[in-house]
Amino acid sequence: MKTLTGISLAVTLALTSLSSFAKISPEEAARLGKELTPIGAEMAANADGSIPAWTGGITTVPEGYKSGDHHPDPYPTDKVQYTVDASNYEQYKNLLSLGQQKLFETYPKTFKMNVYQTRRSASYPQHVYDETLNNATRSELIRDGNGIAKAAVGVPFPIPANGLEAIWNHTLRYRGESLTREGGQAAPTASGDFTYIGFKEALMIPYGVKGARYEDLEATNILFKFKQQVSEPARLAGTALLVHETMDQIKTPRQAWTYNTGQRRVRRAPNVAYDAPGTASDGLRTTDDFDMFNGAPDRYTWELKGKQELLIPYNDYRLHSDSLKYDDILQPGHINPDLVRYEKHRVWVVEAKLKSGTSHIYKQRTFYIDEDSWQVSVADMYDNRNELYRVAFAHGLNYYDLPAHWSTLEVYHDLQSRRYIALGLDNEHDMYDFNPKHKERDFTSSALRRQGRR
Repeated sequence: MKTLTGISLAVTLALTSLSSFAKISPEEAARLGKELTPIGAEMAANADGSIPAWTGGITTVPEGYKSGDHHPDPYPTDKVQYTVDASNYEQYKNLLSLGQQKLFETYPKTFKMNVYQTRRSASYPQHVYDETLNNATRSELIRDGNGIAKAAVGVPFPIPANGLEAIWNHTLRYRGESLTREGGQAAPTASGDFTYIGFKEALMIPYGVKGARYEDLEATNILFKFKQQVSEPARLAGTALLVHETMDQIKTPRQAWTYNTGQRRVRRAPNVAYDAPGTASDGLRTTDDFDMFNGAPDRYTWELKGKQELLIPYNDYRLHSDSLKYDDILQPGHINPDLVRYEKHRVWVVEAKLKSGTSHIYKQRTFYIDEDSWQVSVADMYDNRNELYRVAFAHGLNYYDLPAHWSTLEVYHDLQSRRYIALGLDNEHDMYDFNPKHKERDFTSSALRRQGRR
């Protein structure tokens, strides 16, 4: 493991035991908003100032922006400070994951990272900060970490004691209360040819609703509800998926249903989990790769390794722009590196190792979680031979409407097939609607059947 920051190493050494799910003290929670940001990041700059102090993130929007627009770049005059490529990446190994290093070796002529000034842009509504402080002294893991209790709205464990708490922070990071979106994915061949798979998606997040009470969330045992329908190409159009994600995944595991247009039937889908292939993914990502990691954590042991500085995709407003076509982004081997912005940030490092007696195509996964947002930004995955198998990136930005930091595009590289899948392509579609009028009846198996038949 690369050098860990002093504050995170102290926390790790003192608190990594997975048997210790105790809540933190009010005295420790009082650090939030002082030496730590309201969601638990280090407030101060790093030693050489290349990572600045956090000063609140983006709190005003660029002139001319209105809700419903693709988000304009708030830093349009920033220039590339340096470029990491196959000729010099070894100089920057301490700032790169092993998966990132492997991409330079796999695509030595084309893969590069343009590194810009670090902008700690992540910000959230005040009520999220307030609820994070409330969660800090009461939230707890249950069922050996396979469930969560006494948490609502905010980050459940802003000062994490172990890897499970850190990955739950990612799962429950704030992304608003509900949304609808259109976009899709593509998995280019070695030559760069691709078929665009379009989706219409809806998300209802009871956990994130302002004023939500943890007692009510526990009574329903629902964290969020997600619905996805394939919109194109025609041969797949109408295929649909519905997921209900639970707080206590032992009491009630994830519930999922699929609608198949050929059969015109809704079926329960207990296999929509773990390493089942993702929807129309050409086998290039697993179900639990979606959103960089999702679902039950019970097949792995989770270790919080501490923090390090890493070059991660950040403030990728250019990649998000509606002035781009998908042909501009998708290239053989990897997305267009000239459209990607990398910055140096502090990340939590969480190592997940497959438990004996369980199965998954990933024997080990290393997650690099942005301290300012709890977004998994980079993930390295290893196969059962202990060889690097895949590396994934979440290209993050701050969505002004909420505000909240979230990915605009996720890219999963399969190092063995030398292919990748890009998920979340939305440049040629309208921007997300973060204020739809969803109703509970829109997220039932009956609704899935009605929608599929239209």
